[in-house]
Amino acid sequence: MGLSGALRRTTRRLADHAPWSARAWRNTAFTAAAIPMALPAAAAFAYTAAAPGRAAPALLAVLLLGPLFTLLQRSRFRELLEREIPAVVHEHRPLSPRGLLERLRSESTWRQYVYHLLVSPLAGVGGALIVLAWASGAACASVYAWAWMLPVEERGMGWTRDYDVITVCGGLLLLATPWLAAALARVDAFVAAALLGPNRARELERRVEDLAESRAGVLDAADLERRRIERDLHDGAQQRLVALAMNLGIARATLTDLPPEAKAVIDEAHREAKEAIEELGNLVRGLHPAVLEDRGLDAALSGIAARAPLPVELTVDLAHRPGPTVEAVAYFVVSEALANVAKHARAARCRVEVRRDADLLRVTVTDDGVGGADPAGGTGLVGLRKRVGSVDGSMLINSPLGGPTVVTVELPCGL
Repeated sequence: MGLSGALRRTTRRLADHAPWSARAWRNTAFTAAAIPMALPAAAAFAYTAAAPGRAAPALLAVLLLGPLFTLLQRSRFRELLEREIPAVVHEHRPLSPRGLLERLRSESTWRQYVYHLLVSPLAGVGGALIVLAWASGAACASVYAWAWMLPVEERGMGWTRDYDVITVCGGLLLLATPWLAAALARVDAFVAAALLGPNRARELERRVEDLAESRAGVLDAADLERRRIERDLHDGAQQRLVALAMNLGIARATLTDLPPEAKAVIDEAHREAKEAIEELGNLVRGLHPAVLEDRGLDAALSGIAARAPLPVELTVDLAHRPGPTVEAVAYFVVSEALANVAKHARAARCRVEVRRDADLLRVTVTDDGVGGADPAGGTGLVGLRKRVGSVDGSMLINSPLGGPTVVTVELPCGL
């Protein structure tokens, strides 16, 4: 199966480079089209060599016509080689003063001039050699036809032996020329992509910056949506449940002559209403507590520490408040970490430290529990790591068996 596939690929490759194949003539047309493209640069060099003192007008003409040459070269690659070379994107219009200054300062502009002044003349020479190779091969391979046109007395003795060698050389040249044209086209396409197109490293850097801005916008939108949900729950559903609980409480206090079964139903409904209010309050605080937005991370974390089922020592040292997205992630980290400690660590105490060093917010949660925390064990650490990673943060877990467990999270404050 492998040998058969390799044989098919070899046969297809030979057929594509046969002198009569469409690809061979396409590559020939592409390389031949480089000849007229090289004439302006060649004329400028010839003019400069003939009159070195007047080189400035020739160079100025090449500089002014550079964008047109780039456009023509891209058209040549697109139409004859089906290779698209993307254009370099500039912020300002080309005819404006800022646009001209931007293009003169751009390294992509000077890469294009390197192609037009150096690579294009070499490509033109290569195209001329390819055309000459086709013509020479065809002339040599058909030497017998030329010989038959001569009178017999002018052919000389042993002329067939010499013409045999010429015919064979012409045939070999016709077979080799498509390969040479294909190699020249590949080299030209590779160099043109590097010089005429945008800088790949800069383009990737720009795309990374655009993606970072887009992700920051998505995170901000998600944070605003969480705040909206929290506000709607707090002002809507939670208030309705509070009113329901109050009405049930009033009914239980005033309707004293009801049957025991009805009183039991009211008592049960009143208890469930209060539990629903408590659960909804926890849900609202988990989404985005109002105190986090109003008073910052210190006050919000103090509320978490006060509600924790074990003693929590909290230290918050923030010279400046981080962005709201980073604050929300830090709040989620501490809330989820304390929940994990309460459920799995069997700890007696816990310490939470939040400090800001320059543009880095460091959150450390330490407990004296049994240790052995494993992100793969389904203890909520996987979701915690994903939430931290959403803002390019990092999380380190040190939890040997027997404890203590130290979870260190670092969040960039630039978001």
